[in-house]
Amino acid sequence: MRKKPAAGNYLFLGILLGAMVLGGLTGWLAPEFARTLAPVGKIFINLMFCVVVPMVFASVSGSVAGMKSRKRAGKVLGTTIAVFIITGTIAAAIMFVLMKLFPPVLRPWSVIPAEKMGEAAPLSDLIVNFFTADDFVGLLSRKAMLPLIVFSLLFGFATNAVEKGEGPVTSFLNGLTNVMLKFVNIVTYFAPVAFFAIFAGLVADYGSMITESYGRAMLIYYPVCCIYFFTAFPLFAAIGGGKGAVKEMFRHIAKPAVVALGTCSSVATIPTNMEVAEQTGISRDVSEMVVPLGASMHMDGSCFACVLKIAFLFGVFGKELSWTMFFPVIAVAVLSSVGMSGVPGGGYIGEYIVCSIFFPGQMELAFPILVAIGNLVDPIATMINSAGDYAVSFLVSRFVDGKDWLQKKLALSSCHVDPGCRGKI
Repeated sequence: MRKKPAAGNYLFLGILLGAMVLGGLTGWLAPEFARTLAPVGKIFINLMFCVVVPMVFASVSGSVAGMKSRKRAGKVLGTTIAVFIITGTIAAAIMFVLMKLFPPVLRPWSVIPAEKMGEAAPLSDLIVNFFTADDFVGLLSRKAMLPLIVFSLLFGFATNAVEKGEGPVTSFLNGLTNVMLKFVNIVTYFAPVAFFAIFAGLVADYGSMITESYGRAMLIYYPVCCIYFFTAFPLFAAIGGGKGAVKEMFRHIAKPAVVALGTCSSVATIPTNMEVAEQTGISRDVSEMVVPLGASMHMDGSCFACVLKIAFLFGVFGKELSWTMFFPVIAVAVLSSVGMSGVPGGGYIGEYIVCSIFFPGQMELAFPILVAIGNLVDPIATMINSAGDYAVSFLVSRFVDGKDWLQKKLALSSCHVDPGCRGKI
């Protein structure tokens, strides 16, 4: 796979961040003019809202409908997804605790009347609304993202049961996914202009609180990711590979980490992760499942970011992030980061999920705030996501190939040097 230069991969991200900065300066220096730009930003947001429902349905249903697996492949797949969910949950829980100790926004940006935030619903209603909508028409609203995802998964499984991964419905879903992806790409060309207008308006309305809040958020996020890299990943390796695994992991993990930072792309890191997995001795069928699937589903860095985004919005709107929100926040972070990252435009869909569940009445303001945070954390989040694919392959190998898989591989490697040891293995 041919890799793009780092500058090329960061170009659009740099343009977006530059547009945000210029917009902020415009809002600071010419607030009245900045407020007149509001319709420009709203056009972009509305276009994204229009595409989200068909894109989620087509991509989630199509990916499930096209699945093909056998016995070992099924075991590897099941173990891989379970590991992704567990590590994502751990990452989200860590960030939630930190958000309680160090909230990213200390002063609300605006005063939102209590009735606009919505009253707390009974637990039974929350469970029903989490999984379902009242009828099919209810699924067509961007405010019903979780029920839409559940419906799409079930539709995909039903299609797979009928067509066995190949058929007209599966082909239609895959084709519609490609069309929606192209639609998003076209709309995204307008994003720099839209973000210039959006952030001009935000700074005009909320001033220095924006710089203070974003700066505090980054001062929390970046150190957390670095600490996680040097503590959680060695722990995963030790549990998965046993004796000598941590040393073996650190011999190889720097390469995918640097590639991820250089390309800002999990997909671009796949060849490097496959290479170091083979050098480590991880079974090929394990690495061929874990690494590509991990590029779209293993998102510990994104789980960190999702909880940060939720806490950020709670602070912006003057709402307390209480301990009663622990499990809902963790569930949304894992679903939007682990479950939806493989969907084209999945980052945007994650923002929709957060907004539709916690801030449905403030979506037009909340959405660009969340996308901005995503742009700011993207490089190091990608590094955690991608390097983590290699680290968790140790865990998957333990459950698929046995607890002493690494020691056997190392012993076989040493036999290339000392052929007389073969009879001892």
